[in-house]
Order: sequence, then structure tokens, then C-alpha cells
Amino acid sequence: MAGHTGEANDRGEYGGLVYLPITAENNFTAQIPTEKVDLIYLCFPNNPTGATATKAHLQDWVNYAKANGSIIFFDAAYEAFISDPDLPHSIYELEGARDCAIEFRSFSKNAGFTGTRCALTVVPKSLKGKAADGSTVELWKLWNRRQSTKFNGVSYIVQRGAEAVYSPEGQAQTQALINFYMENAKIIRDRLTSAGIKVFGGINAPYVWLQTPNNLSSWDFFDKLLHTCNVVGTPGSGFGAAGEGYFRISAFNSQENVMEAMRRITEKFS
Repeated sequence: MAGHTGEANDRGEYGGLVYLPITAENNFTAQIPTEKVDLIYLCFPNNPTGATATKAHLQDWVNYAKANGSIIFFDAAYEAFISDPDLPHSIYELEGARDCAIEFRSFSKNAGFTGTRCALTVVPKSLKGKAADGSTVELWKLWNRRQSTKFNGVSYIVQRGAEAVYSPEGQAQTQALINFYMENAKIIRDRLTSAGIKVFGGINAPYVWLQTPNNLSSWDFFDKLLHTCNVVGTPGSGFGAAGEGYFRISAFNSQENVMEAMRRITEKFS
């Protein structure tokens, strides 16, 4: 991600990396590569597309990782927005995941902690990796050493705020906040769909991913929204080459602003 694997091509894809495009053509599913990879990054519910992964699909990834000696980095920052009871909230719901996966959790989205930098990383003690010489390394010990020597920790006041998330009052307030954002997402989905714009996501994730109308590029659509509607979103190409032709709208705002933004967009594009 820092560009140390090789030079980028014309599409902005860096050498040394295997890209997993998730688009409408593959139903926003991360396709398992045919070659062996060492590290796998998966984010579900997905930012920016709002796509989700089924238990069966994640089990296939776990099986692949174990067969190839790969390690999965599973970003579960948006798991609290899942409402479908059949979707997994954690990769550790899958058999064998503790032997091949590291999971990231965040307070930033479910509890409004963006900017406070409070999160958690789960590194199972059963997880092992391979050193350059082929020897086995216990990754939990490496992670614990890093945490103990290179990290000063989250400030005490932020820790107390994170602790409050798990209180009965905090759980109720957090769920109410999630429900509020998902209602915003429904408004965005419904209004854009009624305007004839093709949308994805926004059901088990707080992001709505739309296909730019009239074959506009991501940045051209951004400019059009900005200058004709005074509405700002995120061009899909900013997330990588596979995002070209798409655009992300976030549900993280007041309902008044969401309603006004949808009014402006639908009046212009319907």
C-alpha cells in the first residue's frame, strides 16, 4: 500500500501485488486468486462498495489460506452494521480461521470514534508464519513485542470512552446510532434508485456505491455533483482502478443533510 512492492502501471496498480477487483460484473465478490499469495487483505462489509461476504465464501478463503500458507488480514470495522442474520460478523466464525487470519476491529464507525484512534487487533496464539529462511514464527509473540516496545498505547480518556461502549447504556446508544445511519443509507438508496441511478450496498453497510450515470468518469461525476448540486462524495477511482465508473456516498451525516442532498441530486439526474 505504501508503494514498496514495485512501480505502478497506467491503471495505478503496483507491481508485486495481486489485485482483487470487486465490481458489478462479479457481483462484488472477492475472487480467490489462481496463484499463491502470501498476504490477503479482505474488508467486509466492504468500504467503499457496501458489499458483504457469506460464510461459504469466507470459508473458501480460509481453506485457500491454509492450503497455501497465506495469512488473511480481515478488516471487520463495519461488522456492527450487518443486519442479515446469515452473514458472519467475524472471520473466526469460520472453521480453521484461527490458524490463518488476523482480524481488525474499530470503534470509529459504530461508536463515532473517528479520529480518536482506538481499535483492536486480534492475533490468535495459534497463528504462525514463515520467515525468509522457511522457519516457523509465532506471530502473536512478534505482535506482542511490537505493542510492548513501539506503541505508547491509546490515551486513558479515550480508553474510558471505548469502555463505555460496552456498558448497557453504551450498547443501546451505539445501536441507535447504527440504526440512524442505516436509515440514512435507505433514504439514499431509495432516492437514487427512483432517479434511475444504479446503486449497490447500503443494506448491511453505511455506504452506497453507485454506477456513475451517462458513462461519466468518477471524477467527472464528482465535478458535476459539486458544481451543479453542491454535493460532495468520493470518486470510485480513488479506491483503485476497479472503482472507475463508480461513486461512493456515505450515510454518515444528519438526516436533514441527507434529504437535502438527495433532493438536489434527484432533481438534476431524474
